Amino acid sequence: MPKAEVPAFVGDLAHEVEAELAALITHEEHRWLADNPDLGVLFDELRGLVLGGGKRMRPAFCLLGALAAGGTANADIVRAGAALEMLHAMALFHDDVIDGSASRRGHETTHIRHTRLHVEGAWAGDANRFGDGVAILVGDIAHVFADQLMGSMSAMVRDVWGQMRLEVNIGQYLDVIGSARRDFASTTVERIGLLKTAKYTIERPLHIGALIADPSVAGGILDALSGYGVSLGVAFQMRDDVLGVFGEPDVTGKPAGDDLRASKPTALVAEAIAASTPAQRSVLGRIGTSGLDASQIDDIRRVIVETGALASVESRISTLTDVAVRALDVLDLREDVREKFLSLAHAIAWRSV
Repeated sequence: MPKAEVPAFVGDLAHEVEAELAALITHEEHRWLADNPDLGVLFDELRGLVLGGGKRMRPAFCLLGALAAGGTANADIVRAGAALEMLHAMALFHDDVIDGSASRRGHETTHIRHTRLHVEGAWAGDANRFGDGVAILVGDIAHVFADQLMGSMSAMVRDVWGQMRLEVNIGQYLDVIGSARRDFASTTVERIGLLKTAKYTIERPLHIGALIADPSVAGGILDALSGYGVSLGVAFQMRDDVLGVFGEPDVTGKPAGDDLRASKPTALVAEAIAASTPAQRSVLGRIGTSGLDASQIDDIRRVIVETGALASVESRISTLTDVAVRALDVLDLREDVREKFLSLAHAIAWRSV
């Protein structure tokens, strides 16, 4: 299927969310720099990642949840959207350290940059530990700011927020240990995709938006949003899997084949292993080994295609998107709201970045 355009409402909401984020960062920067100018680097890193791009899909799903419950894009939805983006920044700062990523959106990652600055300054201690420490602390600060943004929400919204934060961290741990063990079992892949991506990216933002719009929202509405969110969220993760292996670095902003070097448990690899011949399995066995070069990455890609894994995952993405859309049938949505759900689902499933 041809790549779908991101619907206009996502960008419209993104402008409001980014204004909220910029105001928060600037306010906190002025407050803290008055005591110590050295702290400016923390806010430079936050501003660079939080305001330096991103799909802003989580705020968009938060808005869709509100619209499904009869609400609007009010100040609380914008504030929750800003919190979701700040929380996502935390995850990115930390992920880059965990994965050892050298670039993010085409730029040097925070931990790499501060490792380099440590070396250039001939500072005391281990440069890598310093760089990692800076990135982890900036991520922790982003987490605090995200919680502050959600502080005025209702108890029910904060409960969902808390559950979402726990789920994404549990999912991240399963991803880390799955990579370390080179565990490519389909059950491992599915569990990681559910917790780290589907719930965190789509289902919980939908629930947060619905509960902001209507604290007494019917359980049937939340269940329908879950049906849409989980199915589409798994499709979102599968598209990430494809882009992590076959994406263009100039478009994705990340080196090609990083998921293979890091032995990420993905649907692509799980399906390729299941369908492989002994000779093909030997090639796939190189995944996650040290010093994996571009030629070996190409060999692994070729096997993934030859086994039919790529075609199978593409088919599953299409099927899951259809399942997500059908879950909306039980909701009494205005036609313009339904169109927003549909257009965002297609943009998620067939994106190129």
